[in-house]
Amino acid sequence: MTKLTLISSAIFSVLCSHSALAATVNGKVTDEKNQPIENATIHVHGKSQSVKTNKLGEFAIELDASAQLHISKDNYSDSRITVTESSNNIAIALKPTSIETVVVFASALHKSSLEMISPVNVLSGDELRNKSKPTLGETLKGLPGVNASYFGPVSSSPIIRGLDGPRVKIMQNGLDSSDASRIGPDHATSSDSLAAEQIEVLRGPSTLLYGSGAIGGVVNVVDNRIPTSNIDELTGAVEYSHDSVSNANTYAAKLETGYNNFNFHFDGTKRSGDDYQTPRFNQLHEDGDVESKDSVENTFIDSETVNFGTSYVGEHLTVGFSYGKIKTDYGIPGHEHDHGHEHDHAADGDAHSDEAHEETPVFAQLEQDRWQGLLSYALHNNWIETINLRLGYTDYLHSEIENGEIGTTFKNKTTEARLNIEHKLADWHGMVGYHYSDSDYDANGEEAFTPASVTTTNALYLLEEREFGDVTIELGARVEDYKIKSQIATHQHSHDDTQTSNAEVLDYTKSFTNLSASMGAIWQYTPGYSMAMSLSHSERAPLSAELLSNGLHIATGTYELGLGYHIEDGEAHFEPENIKQETSTNIDLGFRRFSGDFGYSVNFFYNDIKNFYFQENTGLVFDEEHGLEAADNGHDHGVAVYQFTSKDAELYGLEFDAHYKVNASTLVKVFGDSTRAKLKQDDENLPRIPANKLGSELQYNLGNWQFALTGTHYFSQTDITAYETKTDGYTLFDAQANYQLDLGNLDTQLYINVDNITDELGFVHSSFIKDTAPLPGRNFRFGIRGYF
Repeated sequence: MTKLTLISSAIFSVLCSHSALAATVNGKVTDEKNQPIENATIHVHGKSQSVKTNKLGEFAIELDASAQLHISKDNYSDSRITVTESSNNIAIALKPTSIETVVVFASALHKSSLEMISPVNVLSGDELRNKSKPTLGETLKGLPGVNASYFGPVSSSPIIRGLDGPRVKIMQNGLDSSDASRIGPDHATSSDSLAAEQIEVLRGPSTLLYGSGAIGGVVNVVDNRIPTSNIDELTGAVEYSHDSVSNANTYAAKLETGYNNFNFHFDGTKRSGDDYQTPRFNQLHEDGDVESKDSVENTFIDSETVNFGTSYVGEHLTVGFSYGKIKTDYGIPGHEHDHGHEHDHAADGDAHSDEAHEETPVFAQLEQDRWQGLLSYALHNNWIETINLRLGYTDYLHSEIENGEIGTTFKNKTTEARLNIEHKLADWHGMVGYHYSDSDYDANGEEAFTPASVTTTNALYLLEEREFGDVTIELGARVEDYKIKSQIATHQHSHDDTQTSNAEVLDYTKSFTNLSASMGAIWQYTPGYSMAMSLSHSERAPLSAELLSNGLHIATGTYELGLGYHIEDGEAHFEPENIKQETSTNIDLGFRRFSGDFGYSVNFFYNDIKNFYFQENTGLVFDEEHGLEAADNGHDHGVAVYQFTSKDAELYGLEFDAHYKVNASTLVKVFGDSTRAKLKQDDENLPRIPANKLGSELQYNLGNWQFALTGTHYFSQTDITAYETKTDGYTLFDAQANYQLDLGNLDTQLYINVDNITDELGFVHSSFIKDTAPLPGRNFRFGIRGYF
């Protein structure tokens, strides 16, 4: 017992070893012309501690051990220096950059966007607020390499390099958003951009930390709902805006305050809007009739969000939690059911049998309760820097309302934990971590095409980096135990019986071990220039929808079957044999220039995917009376049957953006992307791959005015599958004008945005309902926002 006590004491002393005496370190931050830089941030690496420089560029910060200071300022390259308690009168010179630098929360190692080996885009500040849309996909679709699935303006998820759904991880503060957006394109994401501090889009090796669902990339919404820095005074923001295209009104507010190391946060939003207007287009109905329309029916939205958070931020310890509530009603375009029936003839003959088959719009009710917790301890000893634990629990409910009653309900309860230990071993700086996730999914109703399932993952991961002069290398690995449990009804409809037979229930469990690894390097081959290259290998097991689906999916207008089914004699039999993981090998090559008045970022990628999961047309149709049978059976009301299958595929392309600062008030940007996606065996195209895009933006400042004009051309998409139609190209022009009001301590902006100035008719190729839901027409957005 004595020996155990001595060992425990020794371990505790190592973990907690640090100097008990604090010392003040002073310094000054200047530009390359030796002029002071005000409001630069000086942050102690591995801790929550940070200060700002004054008007003279001076700062003072307390240290209790040797540390690394991270100095950052908008429009300047970041700087990192090592200091001790005895350091004093430190001089730091920052170099200007034409590319905005932002610390990337999801990078895990506190890297800025310019220091990242993997390609990354970050929307933050006024740019995020000006480009914010009701959905995450529409907010991000202007970024290079990013597009949107677009199920109307009420439900639109990000597509990264041609991949979406289960291959793009959508997170909030590093934890899964845990909604049902991966199950169907009509399910909205629960992440709201209005209260976000920044939104990050990552590709490449750094996404490996976040699981097998991040093969395509990671979208991380960062907010301050659990404050990680002490707030010394009451601050806040309010905003109101109106969109003419849907008569939508949006209200948002945020309040933060703190006292004696305790901090508090509140934010809330309310958004309501009607069906959105479009340029006039022709819609072809199933009966062959053509209808001319100038709006998309059933695209209203009524949404409320409320979030509370609190934290204690000490010298070494940070602990906090937050609670968020989302309630949203939104229409689902193209999602209508035939609820009518033939009325009985009354005695007086007033009832008419032709009053049947009335189509009733269906709308969704989304509710989510989300709890998050944070526990972080900065040790600052010789080898362990920080221990960080994030916890999350999400209760998600998505109900589809038909004729005032609940038709189908989707539920998802997720528990998640992520433990990171940041360390420094010799010249290596890195992180080792453990990730746990348990997702309990259930669906009930006529559209419950995927059975209830429980998916559990346990993973260990490692990320290490080391500098060799001007070269920084990064190595990563992750091993993940993935298990899915479900109960499967093994018998469905028969040929000669319209009723469902007594289904036999099979308890099904399947486990996978997903292995992932990555390596990359960035070379600062000359001041202001860098080249980055990375190679990653990732494995992904199928989601429940990809593996177990068996039912009518009204949103896509198809009958869906999962990988585990085999079709024989018009019946689907559950025979999940030889299910292989999807395996991705990705190569990324990037070139960047970030100093002076001209900057650019160009990335080339090639992604070789074995056993790529996708839906393939089986040549069968389904109807309630006859079940599954050949498409040429003469029946008019069957829907096409699509089954998930796996074949080898490849995706490759490029993305770029360039910036040129013409003078102090004028900036020009050019951006674009191109993605090619096809099967390797027969060279067949993959479905719903976004069209290439090319755009340009002009920014101009005049006194208190800020102006921006953006033009984006989406090329026609002719690389299609046999069951797709080509999509014509279109060009969108958007304009922004902001005016800064001088109201003393209240920082106020008036703004007007004009989207789709020319009222161009545009159809999104990646949308499941592209022909019935074109993009919105000309939209005037008026707003005012204030900060105090």
